[in-house]
Amino acid sequence: MEATKFDEREFFRRIAESCTRALLIGRRALVALGLPLLTADYDFWVHPDDVAAFNAAVESLGLIASHTPEEIHSRGRYVLENDEHVDVLAARSVSTADGLVVAFDDLWKRRQTLHLDPETPVAIPSVADLILTKQFSLRPKDLEDIRLLQTLLTEELKP
Repeated sequence: MEATKFDEREFFRRIAESCTRALLIGRRALVALGLPLLTADYDFWVHPDDVAAFNAAVESLGLIASHTPEEIHSRGRYVLENDEHVDVLAARSVSTADGLVVAFDDLWKRRQTLHLDPETPVAIPSVADLILTKQFSLRPKDLEDIRLLQTLLTEELKP
C-alpha cells in the first residue's frame, strides 16, 4: 500500500457532501462525543443502497474498497484502506449478541449530527443506539465503552 497524507476533516467532509446515509460508529463515535479513548481505525455503518456513493466519496483520499459493491451486498461488511483503515458495515440490520435485531433505518431516523468544525458534520447514532451497536460483538473493550456510554446517557437525562 502507498502511504497517503490523510486529512480526517476532508474525509468527513467528503462523506457529508456525498449525501450518503453513513453513521460513524465504534470508538471514533465515542471520541466525537468527547470521551477520552484511543482508537486506530474508523467504523461506519452505511445503508446498503449507498455503498457505491460512499466508496466514491473517499476514493480520491486513497481509500480503496476490499470488495465490489455487488460482493458487499452479499457479505454485509468490507474494508476501505490504504494507510488508514475503515471498517464498513453495509447491512439493513444486525443482531446484537443477545439476538435483538437493530435496523439501520431506525438508527438513521434517530441519528445526531456533530460538527468537527462549522463545515464538517459527522452523523452518529444516538447514545442509546451507540450502546446497541456496541452489543454486536460484546468484546471486553465494548463492555467498557457501554459503561462509558451509559454514564453519558445518564448525564443527558438529568434535568
